[in-house]
Amino acid sequence: MTVATELINDKVKRVLVKEHIQRSMERAGFGGLTIQRTPLGTHIRVIAERPGLVIGRKGSEIQKLTRNLEEKFGYENLQIEANEVDKPALNAMIMASKVASALERGWNYRRAGNSILQRIMDGGARGCQITIAGKLTGLRHRTEKFISGHIKHCGEVALQSMEIGHAQAKLKPGTIGVKVALMPPEAKLPDEITVVPPVKIEEVAEVNEEKPAEEVVAEEKPAEEVVAEEKPAEEEKKEKKS
Repeated sequence: MTVATELINDKVKRVLVKEHIQRSMERAGFGGLTIQRTPLGTHIRVIAERPGLVIGRKGSEIQKLTRNLEEKFGYENLQIEANEVDKPALNAMIMASKVASALERGWNYRRAGNSILQRIMDGGARGCQITIAGKLTGLRHRTEKFISGHIKHCGEVALQSMEIGHAQAKLKPGTIGVKVALMPPEAKLPDEITVVPPVKIEEVAEVNEEKPAEEVVAEEKPAEEVVAEEKPAEEEKKEKKS
């Protein structure tokens, strides 16, 4: 097996693990995960809106999930950790699942999109775009977008600053896809710079005047020491000539 094939298989395995955990955590509010391989085994850190449902009573649910992943994907010494998300309104995965859940409960797509958009912006996001695509009102496919604030669509800035979340709502006419792209409040854009005011010469002169005389003498002292060190060298040259 080549290195490229091994890397592709590892990426596919990670995607399948993410989908499996997301399906099993629909009620807990899945917010993402990180998979880390250690010398002792594999460590999976899951972020959820309600981590208590992931852990279960006396850890029964998380133990069941660990056994399922070990049997299905062949993990050894698997450890799963469930943490609570700090701000659910700024998590794209959680917000996308809430839009899909609202659509499944019978909400109109405009009401669901606008309400979740307002909740995200109230949470402090710099910008957000919610895209809902599918058979919304009839038999033909439609795409509706709800945009607010400042967002980036392409480039390196979009890859680093934007958070993307996907979800699906299963309705009678068909499956409706939901995509939430938001820019968190701590995102930094390349065109945002801070201009430092220049220091005036008068201010520098005032600072020097405020220094006590002892400090000024201490600053001039190294120059005198250098001159004192040069004198013995000149005297040695005169003695050699004589």
